[in-house]
Amino acid sequence: MKELPKFKLQREEDVVHFITQVLVHSNKPEKTYFRRLIEYEDGHYGAFFSLGYFVSTEMPTKSQWNSLKKKLKRHDKHVFVFKNHSINSCDAPNDMTPCGYFEFGFFAR
Repeated sequence: MKELPKFKLQREEDVVHFITQVLVHSNKPEKTYFRRLIEYEDGHYGAFFSLGYFVSTEMPTKSQWNSLKKKLKRHDKHVFVFKNHSINSCDAPNDMTPCGYFEFGFFAR
């Protein structure tokens, strides 16, 4: 198993701004699909987002997840995106709506 890189902790508002900008579509840049951020002790983050980000109403394909990972890296070349992703509850009070979830961090330089 490969060792994870070291991450540089960012200001929460900067991370929220970054991920909010990534989780949009070019034809509707004012609408973000970002829902919630989790900050981990080692400096990486988890992001929950509405599955409406993926155009298909079916379960997201591997290709769609890979496209999202590439988009993250295009927005910031210093971002590390974890390989695993999942579908979870958005965890809003009384809301069992499914959300996409992935983890990422910014390389320590």
